[in-house]
Amino acid sequence: MDTNGNGNGDGATVAEERAPEPVPDRVPALRRLLRSRTARAVTAAGLAGALLGAGAVAWRTDTLPLAGPAPCWDSLADATMSDLFGDRRTEVEEQSLQAGPGDWKAMYGQCRITSYKDDAARRQVTLRVHQLDGLRGTDAHEWPREYLAAGLVPLGDGLPGMTSASRAWLALPQSCTGRDEFTGPTVVDIAMGPAGLEGSAEYDREDRAALTRALVEATNGVIREFGCSGTYRTPHDLPSLVTEQDTRADAFCSVKGLTLPAAYREELARTRVGGGDGGPARVCEVGDASSPSLRMTTVTDAALSEIFHRDVLKSGLPVKGPKGYGKLNGGRALYRASCQTGHVVFMVEQFERTDDGGFGLTRELLPGYVAAEAERIGCGPEKVTLPDS
Repeated sequence: MDTNGNGNGDGATVAEERAPEPVPDRVPALRRLLRSRTARAVTAAGLAGALLGAGAVAWRTDTLPLAGPAPCWDSLADATMSDLFGDRRTEVEEQSLQAGPGDWKAMYGQCRITSYKDDAARRQVTLRVHQLDGLRGTDAHEWPREYLAAGLVPLGDGLPGMTSASRAWLALPQSCTGRDEFTGPTVVDIAMGPAGLEGSAEYDREDRAALTRALVEATNGVIREFGCSGTYRTPHDLPSLVTEQDTRADAFCSVKGLTLPAAYREELARTRVGGGDGGPARVCEVGDASSPSLRMTTVTDAALSEIFHRDVLKSGLPVKGPKGYGKLNGGRALYRASCQTGHVVFMVEQFERTDDGGFGLTRELLPGYVAAEAERIGCGPEKVTLPDS
């Protein structure tokens, strides 16, 4: 199975081909469950209901363990569960993967794991499998706010995804899932606690590593459910944690040639830049990590850029340029260009008013941002024309 940064299965190999696996030996599986600190169990009635009903099944660790799959589509290893939840009691609510409509293999499902200390819930991790939508625009706003935030870094090693201490996502190979026009990739995403929540650097590194392993293991489980061969490999090394930094007026958000207007230099002096070169997206945020006031995003993954398809066509006043088109609408401005690697989306979003009470940063920053970023990624020169104010 071939995968690349666009999740389209046409590039460098990052998954290992393998022959169909034999039917597993249930005796070793039972032994593994019995010795696990997070042994899964279901009652006979619950198991029958799962087989006959809609496919939802829940495990508790304080009941008699029976032979059965690992959590989340038979994917999460005991060591990964321990890294995420320690030795606390866990409960797993798992929805069987359901095929999506149409001829392609998109699947949908959710798995939620909650750990408890006594009767109090302590930590919860939610895994979802879903295809990102661009035709109706349902994934163009909330999903990027959590999963294309500055705190995320590329998974690296050719894996089409990003990760942080609280959010991570990984695209399934398009050769395995298929993809309709105007839709993004089918992704597995994982959430733990509030988006953007940060602790000490040591704990954030540990949580990010554990979340990344769980994400890759779950994605491999989904690939098996699809009936595809191959597996993703967990990255050995992740980039450094994203930290706040000062920015130069002539290199706002560390983009050479992007000038910040003088009126905002004191107000927007501290930024966080995530994603980095070689990843699906580069993101810069100004303000609090969990609630930034400004975000500028360059989506270089051609498949991922499709989630903004509706917005660049129908969301406001026209933005024109030699290689593409876009829209300007109050607190959001987008431009999509045709580059050598496929479609690239440049986006400026303003979430809060500036000190002078205005919402004009999208208009002021988009032309310079597109020009500087297009030059940086080798898609320049690019000069956009904005509508009259």
